[in-house]
Amino acid sequence: MRRYRKVIEMKCTYFAIALLCAEGLGLAQSIRPKLASELLRADPASTVRVIVQFKQHPTNANHQAVLNHGGQFRRRLESIKGGAYTIPAFALPSLMGDPNIAHVSVDHKLAAKLDYANAAANASVAWNAGLDGAGIGVAVIDSGISPLADLTDRNSNSRIVYTQDFVGTDGLDYYGHGTHIAGIIGSNGRSSTCATCTHTIKGMAPNVSLIDLRVLDANGVTSDSDVIAALDTAVQLKQTYNIKVINLSLGRPVYESYQQDPLCQAVEAAWKAGITVVVAAGNNGRDNSMGTTGYGTITSPGNDPYVITVGAMKPLGTLDRNDDLVASYSGKGPTLYDNVVKPDLVAAGNDIVSLLAPGHVTLATEFPQNVVPPAYYISTGAPTGAPSFLALNGTSMAAAVVSGAVADLLQAQPSLTPDQVKARLMKTAARSFPSSSLATDDTTGMTFTSYYDVFTVGAGYLDLAAALAGTDLASGNALSPTATYDTATQSVDFVLDPASTWRASGWAATDVWGVNEVSGNSALLSAAAFTALTETNTVAGTSSSLGTSSSLGTSSSLGTSSLMGTSSSLGTSSSLGTSSSLGTSSSLGTSSSLGTSSSLGTSSSLGTSSSLGTSSVVAASSSNADSNSVVVRGER
Repeated sequence: MRRYRKVIEMKCTYFAIALLCAEGLGLAQSIRPKLASELLRADPASTVRVIVQFKQHPTNANHQAVLNHGGQFRRRLESIKGGAYTIPAFALPSLMGDPNIAHVSVDHKLAAKLDYANAAANASVAWNAGLDGAGIGVAVIDSGISPLADLTDRNSNSRIVYTQDFVGTDGLDYYGHGTHIAGIIGSNGRSSTCATCTHTIKGMAPNVSLIDLRVLDANGVTSDSDVIAALDTAVQLKQTYNIKVINLSLGRPVYESYQQDPLCQAVEAAWKAGITVVVAAGNNGRDNSMGTTGYGTITSPGNDPYVITVGAMKPLGTLDRNDDLVASYSGKGPTLYDNVVKPDLVAAGNDIVSLLAPGHVTLATEFPQNVVPPAYYISTGAPTGAPSFLALNGTSMAAAVVSGAVADLLQAQPSLTPDQVKARLMKTAARSFPSSSLATDDTTGMTFTSYYDVFTVGAGYLDLAAALAGTDLASGNALSPTATYDTATQSVDFVLDPASTWRASGWAATDVWGVNEVSGNSALLSAAAFTALTETNTVAGTSSSLGTSSSLGTSSSLGTSSLMGTSSSLGTSSSLGTSSSLGTSSSLGTSSSLGTSSSLGTSSSLGTSSSLGTSSVVAASSSNADSNSVVVRGER
């Protein structure tokens, strides 16, 4: 056991984020349940930004109690019964004596994490049926959305119906990530529709209403509290703009259980308010710093079992989805601390062409090779004006594809609950995969092997046509299961919530993921390593295990073509929140749908070594676990 403890200690050191090593924490054992592990090691002379969750909705007296310990109030966070503060670290032990406080966490920094994308999702079936997201509101919590012709209705009225800026003043996109995401979700294809155009670069739901909640600054960075405030606003505005979907193409490392993480608690509140929350899985699937070959790299809040967590596939520059492969950088489960089986499904996310925000936006300035030349979509005649499109890679893009698909599905079947949406997408996902595939980094030439198990591709590859054709309605919740290691059978099994739809006939693991257990192959996971890690509430699988070439993706295990997809349903439509007046609003936009049947996505050449990816919540995620940059390199 000593050698596995050493592995865990090395993990704590590498990430510098304290994966809760048990010894030498310096504060009384009694305060640990209330205080996040990172804060136990805080320099007493420092001032820290924290999120305090109370046992009840806080009163002014509760807030004042924090101020009495030297704290400074920053903002209320109603959905999690909390508030954001700065406070001297030396005051934390005495603050923990307040019986009204449930938990104190660090207010972490976050970062941002289509022709072929739409074809890969079978979006044309929805468009041919007259489904374009009309009447559905999608809240894009990102770097802002800049007004463009591709985001208007047929009367040229903006479909950005509401704007609120949590880090600036005007809600515009100075980073370039949010407008790109909005285009994947809802571009009408106007700028690429012409007599000599060869590609119509169109979104999944080209008539959807967009709610612009800007949290990422010009560098693609934000904080937990800003994102939570934006989530609260989306819930408050749900009825006003018929917000049915929230897209979170951002994330950060997992620092504690989702049951305590304030960011996870906020997405759960939105889900329970009747909004389907779609989250990027993160782009750290190549990270072997823990010796897990990229397993255990799902970012927060994608680690929450309620939300739909999306990994990335590579369309490979063709309209045929059958040749698509998983992107090696796509974040893999199970999740740290809780061993939740993630991602839930995968969608096209590599080399995706979408809208470029006007002006000197950061991503286009730093990565000019990702700006798409007009020759990509126009055969003759050089257009005038600035370039209109940008190519990016990552699970951010894949999450946006799923958000657009959800908008189309809810237009067709508006009574579906968030749990029923999640369950339907999972059960109808395509599950025809190879056992493994190789990817080559365009810049370094390094190769990476991916195995098609449930911790890599979830329930399968998004298929909007199949989801629209489906009629099964999940009756229970659609919480993603957890994974546990059975020492007797040397297999990793699913543990289901008692009220889970996955317990019902037609919704079992074999119907959704294609397997009864994660793997029956002992080479897949070292029992000792799994035990050592789960004892400290970290991820399943260490250096000896997951994803090695001897196991995953073979016919006996996860990752075979039989695996994923299923459907359940929870998410009641209860707490909507009040409707604030913040932000500006424009006209909703009618049922236009411009553009031809093609789509977003991009071809094989664009976005090579530089291609930007998606990102974590408050800062885009990258292939480098130590930096919160937004770059994810393209791959072949």
